[in-house]
Amino acid sequence: MKRIEFSGAPGSPYTRKMIAALRYRHIPYSVFWGNGELPDGYPKPKVGLLPTFYFPDDEDGGLIAVTDSTPIIRRLENDYPERSIIPTDPVLKFLNELIEDYGDEWLTKVMFHYRWAFETDAKNAAPLLVYWATSTIPDDQAKQLAAGFSKRQIDRLYVVGSNEITAETIESSYARLIKILDELIQKKGFILGGRPSSADFAIYGQLTQIAVIEPTSAAIINRRSPRLRAWIDRMEDMSGWCPQDDAWFTAEEAVAALAPLLQEIGRTYAPAMIANAQAIMAGAETFETEIDGKTWTQPIFKYQAKCLSALRSDHAGLSDNERGAVDSMLAGSGCEALFA
Repeated sequence: MKRIEFSGAPGSPYTRKMIAALRYRHIPYSVFWGNGELPDGYPKPKVGLLPTFYFPDDEDGGLIAVTDSTPIIRRLENDYPERSIIPTDPVLKFLNELIEDYGDEWLTKVMFHYRWAFETDAKNAAPLLVYWATSTIPDDQAKQLAAGFSKRQIDRLYVVGSNEITAETIESSYARLIKILDELIQKKGFILGGRPSSADFAIYGQLTQIAVIEPTSAAIINRRSPRLRAWIDRMEDMSGWCPQDDAWFTAEEAVAALAPLLQEIGRTYAPAMIANAQAIMAGAETFETEIDGKTWTQPIFKYQAKCLSALRSDHAGLSDNERGAVDSMLAGSGCEALFA
């Protein structure tokens, strides 16, 4: 089996998401740590994001650079059918997509906030990001790069919505999520039952940073949920886990088990995604909304509007019965507004 090649970094939650998923799925891979290790001739993506996968280009026989973990996971599902991380039940499959996007698009705000909003955390992360890219860089050069990178990232906190007004909203959402996940994984071990899904890997990817790398947020999870902290370590390498076909939640189990998580998604992610999409439609450069009873403001993010459009398309593509079951589960959670 040919190895899949990609570039990534340990400090990238999406890289960690994909490595863990590849390990679990028994898909062989080679990773280049940082773009500096790429062999000559490898293409660059249109937008420099990590991880970047290098797939065969059917048009010219070369390679094409592909980013965005969610469609990459779906592509790999088609290429490698064994040990799937996508539920077969259409209702659970849709909920998996929603939860995965929440992990990718809301929890990244939590990660970015805790990494750069506190001086202790920023001083911890900056040199790691340099050394994750290369272990051989001289100390003086590493310090200079770390200082420059830290300043750029701190100056960009506003881009994800982290500021003095929104800090409490972000930190409260993290505290609630710890409790929700602690109770959820206690049921059968994973978010959608007794086997890992792409939603598990998305949330895991963010938590590899929030709950492990960043001192402030790591201390919170260590204090509040040893179970969830241990789950992160288990998720890192699930290659030895033997999934059972019937291990997903049944419809009845999913209704009760997922209700708190869906309410949290409706409380935070949903209003941010809706307001962002509306602002883009109106031609605005920023948006302001209310999240969890407090003001939230940030620049628009066109990619997240694309994510919402994809979710809405998948929701519309469900059969009437399937859509009815999904809508029944989302009713009252706040998530239903995404598809109104």
